[in-house]
Amino acid sequence: MTTSVVVTGLGVIAPTGLGTRDFWSATRSGKNAIGRVTRFDPSSYPSTLAGEVPGFVAQDHLPSRLIPQTDRMTRMALVAADWALADADIDPEGVPAYDMGVVTASSSGGFEFGQNELRKLWSQGSQHVSAYQSFAWFYAVNSGQISIRNGMKGPSGVTVSDQAGGLDAIAHGRRLIRRGTPVIVSGAVDASICPWGWVAQQASGRLSTSDEPSRAYLPFDADASGHVPGEGGAILIMEAAESARARGARIYGEIAGYGATFDPRPDSGREPGLRRAIELALADAQVDAADVDVVFADAAGVPELDRAEAEAINAVFGAGSVAVTAPKTMTGRLYSGAAPLDVATALLSIEEGLIPPTVNVAADESYGLDLVTAAPRAARVRTALVLARGYGGFNSAVVVRAVEADASAGVAGTP
Repeated sequence: MTTSVVVTGLGVIAPTGLGTRDFWSATRSGKNAIGRVTRFDPSSYPSTLAGEVPGFVAQDHLPSRLIPQTDRMTRMALVAADWALADADIDPEGVPAYDMGVVTASSSGGFEFGQNELRKLWSQGSQHVSAYQSFAWFYAVNSGQISIRNGMKGPSGVTVSDQAGGLDAIAHGRRLIRRGTPVIVSGAVDASICPWGWVAQQASGRLSTSDEPSRAYLPFDADASGHVPGEGGAILIMEAAESARARGARIYGEIAGYGATFDPRPDSGREPGLRRAIELALADAQVDAADVDVVFADAAGVPELDRAEAEAINAVFGAGSVAVTAPKTMTGRLYSGAAPLDVATALLSIEEGLIPPTVNVAADESYGLDLVTAAPRAARVRTALVLARGYGGFNSAVVVRAVEADASAGVAGTP
């Protein structure tokens, strides 16, 4: 019998809120957190807007000894992991070290760490590791720092597939639980709002150059012209359903299905891989398209990519046949942190029976989507599909599903 894997803890750090309660309150009401970059002067760059996490002071949450060893991305990930463990009512000191593992994702967050190393090179010479070496090494830092801080000696890893990586990490965490690791910390937090990271993101050609926060990131809108970057994400605590119920844990929902594909080369004439990823995820979850209540879209904000996503959704579900939303229009695209945040949002949507809106967007009818815009939509949400695509052709899809209420009663509150 296949082990059912559930989520028992959430730790959220997002432009729309620190902690799950604040985040969900802002998200359900459609709060737009996109604004002009404040972490450096963006005036000399084509793009000047981002979704920044406000009010995060690492010293308020972490020991002072950790501050010099880490950058903003890692500090936020450590705090989100602390909150997720507390929400799951898990004290790492009371769990055998090899019964806990960590699988996270990374995409662009290493840029800030690398920039700091570049500053050291410029000021103090070659005694410091090169920025490129540090960037490569950084991919393992989040997972390693969470493991070290919490005494976790079970399986550890990092997935690197741009925005799709957050779903790939969660899927690998599910795989590890099925192989016997009782508790997996998964998800991702990303952050690269720094000059070096900003230059690298400009090179993609996909960033909006609008300076109007309410008109800069408009997926599935006739005025779409790129996306707005953001920082933050979500860390999830995952366990086997049987053991979670045995300890009386609160269960948000099940990670029920997963599918991943890679796009063919652009000149091949072959269909992009997103539709196949959706079909694989539904098959893995053993659900039909008609069973899905809402799709959390990748929402690239680039017309041709939006068109390809809409075509994939419509091919599987039928035009206008399933509710679609992209709450990341409130935060910007958080790279590897975006999809775990969408998974957390999907679980909260299941809990409340509410689909959050795609703010600022006037849905272009030519896409054929039932896009939830302007205001949240009350709905009975039992099954949700989360989509993510990464630069270079990565496609991932995860199905999250409600569990029976009498089996999910628990003790932990949401921080």
